[in-house]
Amino acid sequence: MMDSTIAVILGGGRGTRLEPLTSNRSKPAVPIGGKYRLVDIPISNCLHSNIKRIYVLTQYNSASLNRHIKNTYQFDLFSSGFVDVLAAEQTPKSQHWFQGTADAVKQTFHHLEDQTCEYIMILSGDQLYQMDFTKMIENHKKSGSDLTVATIPVVAEEATDFGIMKNDSEGIIQSFIEKPSMDILNDWKSEVPDTLKEQGREYLASMGIYIFNKKVLYQLFEDNPDAKDFGKEIIPTAIGSPLKVCSYNYTGYWTDIGTIKSFYQANLSLTDELPQFDLYAKDKMIYTRARLLPGSKISGTRLDKAIVAEGSIIEASHIYKSLIGIRSRIGSGTTIKESIVMGNDYYSFVNQISTKDEIPEMGIGHRCHIEKAIIDKNSRIGNDVRIIGGDHLMNEINEHYSIVDGIVIIIKGGIIKDGTVIGG
Repeated sequence: MMDSTIAVILGGGRGTRLEPLTSNRSKPAVPIGGKYRLVDIPISNCLHSNIKRIYVLTQYNSASLNRHIKNTYQFDLFSSGFVDVLAAEQTPKSQHWFQGTADAVKQTFHHLEDQTCEYIMILSGDQLYQMDFTKMIENHKKSGSDLTVATIPVVAEEATDFGIMKNDSEGIIQSFIEKPSMDILNDWKSEVPDTLKEQGREYLASMGIYIFNKKVLYQLFEDNPDAKDFGKEIIPTAIGSPLKVCSYNYTGYWTDIGTIKSFYQANLSLTDELPQFDLYAKDKMIYTRARLLPGSKISGTRLDKAIVAEGSIIEASHIYKSLIGIRSRIGSGTTIKESIVMGNDYYSFVNQISTKDEIPEMGIGHRCHIEKAIIDKNSRIGNDVRIIGGDHLMNEINEHYSIVDGIVIIIKGGIIKDGTVIGG
């Protein structure tokens, strides 16, 4: 059955809400969990569900994403599986870039037409979840749906941030509203099990995960040539038509990583004693590039609720509730709390460092204190630096760092000189 399904992962637009992390990379290429990329999440879910024909659609800053996919996802010569990037391109039918999620799939549909399949699964490239798509596809077939929308039950306070579906008792979606206001929310409750009612999770939020019958998707594009977006146009149009549109209710962990704050919180939650997103589950492991790095070397450091990726050299005093990415270098006497250190793309050594303008070595220096921060890759933070994020800080953009929602972000390749104080 999975051979009849092709997955299309939407790489997103400019990713402005994730800047500066998306200033020089596409959203799916943003590092997460110390050693992974965001795109690894939906691809891994597909592979665990035996979906092995996968397209990733992207158009902004796609070089690092292309490189990651090329170096990571390679199938044997006797397999029909692939993970291919489809970037926006000019064709006789279209001369412009992707104008939205639906437009991106519509512009690349000629690639899908060349593939034999019954179903097309649309996925987002910026979500954190572990989902067995097999069950969703089985539900789609069994119900005889033309379109299935994955939904997750949320409480009223969360519902105003999502597209909300209203189901009947058979799981058929009757209506849809985008980000309803609190005063009309009571009219958008759906039939849910009693256990969810008791928790107040009576509102079905769209997860941005869809299964279309291939012929149905083609016809929707033909009938709605000006539609640009799935959530705002294609899905509401389908619900208001004779098509059978059903909901697939998912109750596991799922979070949308669309902002710096949600990205920061999702990463730090991985350090919990029993995280909702389980990196250690054998049957749900996240696939990524095998870098063949040595184990991390740690000297005199107290680690508490920390995730440390391979290839690091750490002499810090204390690391608490933080993620330390690949090839990280952290000097002695340094304290890191509630922070994300993305690591480095390569090793640098003292004899390779320019002494011009006293540029620090790549990594984090000695006697630093870093709290509530995101340190992007290949940053150079000198000695005796204090970086203290918090709600007391105003948003700002500087040459080497930004502050967003109280979180200090050192940009990729950013330079913070000895003795610098940011936010504290």
